[in-house]
Amino acid sequence: MPTDSATPSPAHAHAHDPTQTQTHGHPSPGPRRWKALALICAAQFMLVLDVTVVNVALPALAIDLDLGRTALTWVVTAYTLCFGGLMLLGGRLSDALGARRVLLTGLALFTAASLACGLAPNAGVLLGGRIVQGVGAALLSPAALALVTTMFHGHERPRALGVWAAIGGTGSAVGVLLGGALTSGPGWPWIFYVNVPVGLAVLATLPRFVPGTAKPPKRGGGLDIPGALLVTTATGALVYGLVTAGDSGWTSTATLLPLLGALALYGAFAATERKTRTPLMDLRMFTRRPVVAGSLLMLVATALLISFFFLGSMHLQHVHRLDALRTGLLFLPVALTTAIGAHLGSRLVSAAGPRVCAAGGLAVAALGCLPLVLTDPATGPWTTLLPSLATASLGLGAVFVTATTTALGLIAPQEAGLASGIVNTFHELGGSVGVAVVSTLALTTTTAPTPTPSGLTTAYTLCTVTAAAAALASPLLIPSGRPHMTGGPHGMH
Repeated sequence: MPTDSATPSPAHAHAHDPTQTQTHGHPSPGPRRWKALALICAAQFMLVLDVTVVNVALPALAIDLDLGRTALTWVVTAYTLCFGGLMLLGGRLSDALGARRVLLTGLALFTAASLACGLAPNAGVLLGGRIVQGVGAALLSPAALALVTTMFHGHERPRALGVWAAIGGTGSAVGVLLGGALTSGPGWPWIFYVNVPVGLAVLATLPRFVPGTAKPPKRGGGLDIPGALLVTTATGALVYGLVTAGDSGWTSTATLLPLLGALALYGAFAATERKTRTPLMDLRMFTRRPVVAGSLLMLVATALLISFFFLGSMHLQHVHRLDALRTGLLFLPVALTTAIGAHLGSRLVSAAGPRVCAAGGLAVAALGCLPLVLTDPATGPWTTLLPSLATASLGLGAVFVTATTTALGLIAPQEAGLASGIVNTFHELGGSVGVAVVSTLALTTTTAPTPTPSGLTTAYTLCTVTAAAAALASPLLIPSGRPHMTGGPHGMH
């Protein structure tokens, strides 16, 4: 299920990786690589978990650390922002330095940052930890996928990638349950502490099963670090402006300056990418209609889904006074319907084409969210909120599959890696933008931010209108034709 905001970028996964032990060009015999796969998937599982596990704990975090609405929003967005903005750079580093080395570095950063988040005495330490978690995830995830694709060949590769793809669905579902159980039990710090023993165990054992080489392959042209910093800073400025609008108003200087700054930084990023010999993102891919369509679909679908988790958690705990555990349990059907939607979408996109699948999925999302616009937010969660979000998520599951198959199944196979990196970057950044906007609309600006009834209705209205507009635009945006998946990691999402 592609609800994770931790889907890796396989932009570099086609490259040979020196970390694979080979004999005459074939993978090493024995069960070692399957044990390595289990360890790699455990590491990736933590990254997926940390997107949804935090949402259920937000009210408790706000009270214990005196977080205002702005800081609370950044608890979610700082992680996805750094994850998405630096993911392509993580893939390039994996090519340049070796996937095993980059994976272990990312995992060490993520584990240390998780400990810092759990120990955080104030907002500054917590947000700093979330930023470092995002940096670690951006290094770990593409390197992990590179190892999976190079360790397995022939009939074993689809099996291994199937295991990898399943991590997204289970991680999202377990995240809401674990977040609720830990927050209600030992307390919110444990949503971060739980990563520490897993991270240390993988760090200690993975080198035994994934041997490295002393000398990584040479890559020409260097790394586009300025491009990575520019695109991440630009998106950070965009999110900052969107969050500030809730405090200062949409026409205030405090809102307009960062938004204009974001535009200028995106322009500088585009100029940098055109000049550098080894650009982080090949902007010519944006002349490919399937890539543009897939990226926008991914942006909208992720923004809506992560917004549902954010709004729903606040709605259930503040309006309906449910504890974190019951909130997590209520979210489980939402996570499961997203998985069902993705399964149905994978069949529909092949049978009816991506235009029908995208428009249908977004229409279901809009219709599912509509009752939340028309009813009082205080109405019982079992009769309104849960069925509405579950129905909307069913549609979004199909949209995730359509976004991936549109971008990767309607272009030349040799461009699939570049397109996949772009689409997955939009996947991460969509969550940051979505949460920034809905928090501005729905939450008060007090020290312990709470949703207002009118704010919730306004936020759900925006979600409904966005889904409906995207449904109407999809047939015009998506090229005609049926997708032809190129295989490998690009077909898995």
